[in-house]
Formats: sequence, C-alpha cells, structure tokens
Amino acid sequence: MRVDEVRAVDTLRVLAMDAVQQAGNGHPGTAMALAPVAYVLWSEFLKFNPEDPTWPDRDRFVLSNGHACMLLYGALHLSGYDITLDDIKHLRQWGSRTPGHPERGLTPGVEVTTGPLGQGVANAVGMAMAEAILARRFTVGETRLVDHRTWVMCSDGDLMEGVTSEAASLAGHLKLRKLTVIYDANGITIDGPASLSFSEDVRSRFEAYGWRTTEVGDADDLPAVRRALRWAIEDDAEAPSLIVVHTHIARGAPHLQDSEVAHGAPLGVEEVAATKRVYGWDPDAHFMVPAEAYAAWRRGAATGKRRHQEWSVAMARLREELPELAAEWDADASAELAGRLDELAGAVPWDGRQWSTREASGCVLAQLATPLPWLVGGSGDLTSTTFSDLPGAATSSPGAVARFTHFGVREHGMAAICNGIAAHGGLRPYCSTFLVFSDYMRPSIRLASLMGLPVIYLFTHDSIGLAGDGPTHQPIEHLASLRAIPNLWVVRPADAREVAVAWKLALERKTGPTALVLSRQDLPMIEGTSRGAAEAARRGAYVVAGASRNTPRMVLLASGSEVWVALAARELLEAEDIPTQVVSLPCWELFEAQEASYREEILPAGAVRVAVEAASPFGWSRWVGEDGDVVAMHRFGACGQGTEVLERFGFTPQHVADVARGALLRAGSRGIQPPVTGPRA
Repeated sequence: MRVDEVRAVDTLRVLAMDAVQQAGNGHPGTAMALAPVAYVLWSEFLKFNPEDPTWPDRDRFVLSNGHACMLLYGALHLSGYDITLDDIKHLRQWGSRTPGHPERGLTPGVEVTTGPLGQGVANAVGMAMAEAILARRFTVGETRLVDHRTWVMCSDGDLMEGVTSEAASLAGHLKLRKLTVIYDANGITIDGPASLSFSEDVRSRFEAYGWRTTEVGDADDLPAVRRALRWAIEDDAEAPSLIVVHTHIARGAPHLQDSEVAHGAPLGVEEVAATKRVYGWDPDAHFMVPAEAYAAWRRGAATGKRRHQEWSVAMARLREELPELAAEWDADASAELAGRLDELAGAVPWDGRQWSTREASGCVLAQLATPLPWLVGGSGDLTSTTFSDLPGAATSSPGAVARFTHFGVREHGMAAICNGIAAHGGLRPYCSTFLVFSDYMRPSIRLASLMGLPVIYLFTHDSIGLAGDGPTHQPIEHLASLRAIPNLWVVRPADAREVAVAWKLALERKTGPTALVLSRQDLPMIEGTSRGAAEAARRGAYVVAGASRNTPRMVLLASGSEVWVALAARELLEAEDIPTQVVSLPCWELFEAQEASYREEILPAGAVRVAVEAASPFGWSRWVGEDGDVVAMHRFGACGQGTEVLERFGFTPQHVADVARGALLRAGSRGIQPPVTGPRA
C-alpha cells in the first residue's frame, strides 16, 4: 500500500478502536479487519453523494454484520457524510446517531437496520430486485435513470443463518448481476474459531446457487481487492457475485489479532496503545484523523457528486422530452395515490354472494394492478390459494426481474427481500402466505416495523375454519403475536367491503407495515358494512349493528370471520330483550389511536362486553374488561371440515349468546354465578 493508503486504512481502524474503547462495549475487531476493503470500495467503486444520501441512483451499501457498525460509521464520516467525530465519540450512547447497530432513518447513509445476522444479505437481494424492475421501466435509449449496484458485507454468522440461504438461492435463480456480497472470512465467532460450527465450502455453496465467486487471500493486498471489485462489476456477468475476503480480526493488535476476544469487546487501553504503535501512531492521540486520510477517502465522494450532476441533467431532459414517463417516476418516488385509491379499491362489483376475504382481496388487487405500476408482489408458493397474483403484470424469471415474483417456499427470505425492495424506494411491495407461516417471517416483520417500511403482508387461512389441514396449519397464537409488534397494523376484515378498505389503509400508509389477515372460508356480506359504513373501518372499529334501545346492555366485539357469528348471537339476545350492540374491530392499532370520545361511543360505559375471535384470547382483556368474556381458542385446533371445527370449538351464535348471558349474570351478581367459558374441546 502507498503511504497515504496505509494512513487512510489505519485511520478507520483507529477510529473503531477508540470509539469502542470509549463506549466501554462494542465490536472493534471486524471493523479493523475489513477497513482495507471499505477504503477501496468507498474511495474508488461505490457511487454515492454524501451531500444527498437519498439520491435515487446511488449505489446501495448494506452492512449485514451490523455489529461491526464502526466500519460503516467511520467510512461515512471519512467520506464526507453528515457524521461528525463527535457522533463517533458517542458510539452506543443514549440519543446518539451512532447506535450499537446501524438504524435506518437515524444515521445518514444507513440504508437498512441490521444486527440480526443474515437480514442484510436478504435486504440487499430485495434492493437489487428493485433496481432491476425500475431500470427496465426507466431506461429510454441511452438514458438510464436507474443504473446502480447493491453491495453488501457479511460475516460467517450471516452465512450460517438460514435467511441468507433462502435469499441467496433466489438471487442466483434470478441472476441478479448487479448484486455483490463481500464475505469477511476471518474464521472467528464469539465462542471461538468458526470451525467449532462452520466448515462448509462457501464458494462451492454459492456457485451451486448460481453465483460467480472469487477470492482475495489477504484484505491488506489492496491491488487484489481492487481486482476483485472490478471483476464484480463486469457488464457481461449474468449472475450475482460473491467475493471471499480473508481477513484478520483486530488486524495489528499484538495480543488480540485473530482472537475471539476482539470480536465483541474493547481491546483494552494497553492493547489499543500497543496497536497504535504497530501502526506508527501516537498511542496517546485519540480520534485523530490526518488530513491525508480525509483526502484519500473523499476521492469517491468527488466522483459521486459528478455522476449525480450528470444524472440530474438526464432527469431534466426526461422531464422535457417525456413528461408522462417523468410523471410515473414522481409517482414511484412518492407513492402518492393522487386521490384514485378510493375509486379503484371500491370499484369491485360485490354482487351479494358470499366471498372469502382472500378472494375479495384478489379482486381488489386486480383493480389495482394496472393503474398502480409501482405496486409489486409475490407469494411463497401459494399464489393460487392466497389470490395474490397481479393480473397483467409480468412474472420474474432468470435475468428478468418483474413486478410479480414466485418466492418459492422461502417465507423468511421473502419477507426480508420485501424489506429491501421497500427500503430501496420507488416500489411498494407485498407478499403472501398462510397466517400460520408468519412465524417463519417474524424477524423480518419486526425489522420492517422498526424501520417503518410500508411492506404489506397478505396472510390467508386465518383461523381453524380453514378446513381439513389440521392443527399444523390452523393459526392460534398468531394474531396475538403479530399484534404485539410495535408499529405493525394488523387488519382482519369481516367481509369484502372491509377488505377494500383494508387495502386502502395499507397502501396509504407510509410509516410502517400492514398485515391483512384473510379467511379461506366464504363469509356473508355484513349488512352493516355498506360502502359508506365500511369506511368506518378506517378508525379500527365501528358499530355494524346497534342495540334496539339507545343504551346497550351487551356489546359483542369480533373481527374477521366471527363478525357474522356475533350478529347472529345478537338476534338471539335481542329476542330476550337484551339490548345488544355488535362492533367490528378489524384493527386494534387504529382503534387505540382514536380519540377517547370515539372509543366510548363504540364501547359505551356500563355495557358488558364479550369478544369473539377464533384465535388465542390473549390481549382481548383490554377491550372486554374485568366483567367481560372472550369466546376464543384455548388449545391447538383439530382436523375436520371447517364448519364442523368452528362449531365444535364453540364459534356458533348459540354459544356466543350463552357466554354473553353468563357475563351479564356475573356483572350483576359479582361472582355468584360461575363464569361461562364455553367448550374447550
């Protein structure tokens, strides 16, 4: 390495050591190991403009091994982003812009939140897919508004995680040629040598996925690193690229290089000082950045600014010559619905027949497919049964990523890839599978919620009413589990009209994901969900049938397929002169956000409440109170025909009415009568 290059690389290493030492905890070793690769990538290959971190045609960089965050924070600072030395000095502190793992939306230049290993690799696959879709739409002659690459760094731990296998397999199948993964083969995990648990031939594995691979024997060999990065961007490559880079964790530390101790703890004051001496630095100088290091790192920023200016000229020319295409670009960039969504989603001619809500969702999608070209989707090998296709839209195939993708049986990877598509920008992704398989997707759903990504999940087969697949496929705890995730809207519509409203809610939302939870079985159109009334579902809950007198004694709450059961139970109670109000509660999160007066209108004080939902009762106590009850599932389901299973577990009008009477008795006599909890099979 040239002297200035040595200085540039060692500056990043020293910043990593100093920041983690000052924080008192963190991960210095990997940042020190990968510093040479980061330097070459950011100064010579990565396309970016630190003055506009959201420039649409920038390269995307993902640090999948997010524990090595000082590698990213140091590179951002040295390259000219709005990350100061003071920010780096406050690594891992309360209110810091440099948290212990990178967080999207908090730190300029951080594309996705990483930390749970493997997620970043899968996110990067989604980003590369988004680039390919948009590049096809926005290339006119020699003008390419979308022409960038996705780079990701990862660790042994990333490659051990199953989500990486799912995503890498799909990336190879689709031949995502603008995706490059840089694998840090340092051979160290927290517990010790990676050989304790990891001995596979990584290159052969990725070649079997359909990737191109190469290897760099020593990360400090900058010419070899340059050759590998240049190889990755060869235009004739019709496959994603894996670069295996052999590194030494805590490179240069006299006593801790290649030790697991350097993975997740500060090196210690004496070792930091000794390492600085190895680098030829003043051991008493902390957070020092030589001028020549800034100059070396910021060569990439200068190139990126020039390329950004060229792109802006091309964009201006497009606006002048092809205003309609420019308008499409603006719609993609903002995901604005321009007032058309109500018309589109409400245009389905519901004919009075019974619809499963999954089928109703498919009808809404058919209305949205053509006029909303930024809507992209996919399914986990269940397209025909989740009704999740995009009629008229092209389907992804090797070398040609399109608006609809068959993700195969890769639920975890599918959700993480959709996070990457959403994070890329310009597209709104949805994906579909059975509700019970949301368990496989949960880590990615949680990260979408944490990042505020507007991903849409279509979960069908939402209850024990899914017929004969039995308890393995019958979700019980899943609604409660999803509702426990902050910033996730869980919407379980009761009929076709509520489905249309649910889709509008999901598409209008920009600050987080939405789960649409849909039935397999056909459901009647609810009399109280005329088009105007169903719009009240936007508030999370509304009255579908009021009491015969102004003040109800009983309020029956239900979501989804159980609303009609509550309505039928109401008729039985009203026949006994028990004024009963029925509330459809499709979205708890939206209802909680309403003003107190609206919540009191829907759930009037003094009325006893009973909830009905073919799932775990967990969480319903907040709505029914101490005098109320819940008709729910208290065990796993059972095999049988859908109607029979629902009846045997007590989801019938008669049983709901019985539970309501018991709740009224308990409320009146304060515990003299035993509670009526109904059959538990």
